[in-house]
Amino acid sequence: MTEDNKKTKAAEQQEHGSAAAEKVEHVDNKREEKKAVKTPTDKTAAEITAEMHEEVMRERDEYLDSLQRLQAEFANFRKRVLRESEQHSQQASIRVIEELLPVLDNFERAMKAAAEHDEKLLEGGVDLVYNQLRDILARRGLCEIEAEGTTFDPNQHEAVMCQPSDVYDEGTVTNVLEKGYQVNEKVVRPAKVIVSANPDEDSGSSST
Repeated sequence: MTEDNKKTKAAEQQEHGSAAAEKVEHVDNKREEKKAVKTPTDKTAAEITAEMHEEVMRERDEYLDSLQRLQAEFANFRKRVLRESEQHSQQASIRVIEELLPVLDNFERAMKAAAEHDEKLLEGGVDLVYNQLRDILARRGLCEIEAEGTTFDPNQHEAVMCQPSDVYDEGTVTNVLEKGYQVNEKVVRPAKVIVSANPDEDSGSSST
């Protein structure tokens, strides 16, 4: 290789080295510029925290508003139900009273007959009042609890006393002191009864 060729090659290498150095410097400058320029996604921790807090507060206010509206709606619903229940109860009472008014009229007529000592009219009036009242209560679901001659049932009977009996088996209702009633199979008043006991037991012993 001649001396001129060596010089030419050295010059080319120097130019390539300078170009490479300039390229590296250019890349480094670009990186620094990117670091210096802040993009919308480059947020500080404080900014992110502030935004999260604002979002949480907004959601809290929405939930609170929904809860308050729900409470108000429930309060109105409860008032409406109570009002309708009172109206239905009042209407039911009025219907019962309307059914009992004829009974009251006949009872007053019977009392008038008693005051005038008209026994025949009095007896007929009392029977009429009794039958009317029983019919009204029966339509309302009232029925008498079967008691005398049946086996004692604490769910329907109230034993006032036990008496030895040679006729009835032990634990049988022998006498009804006060009738019991139930409405739609629900006992409203148990029958007060006397229950047969073992003949060997003392008579007149009480039982509850």
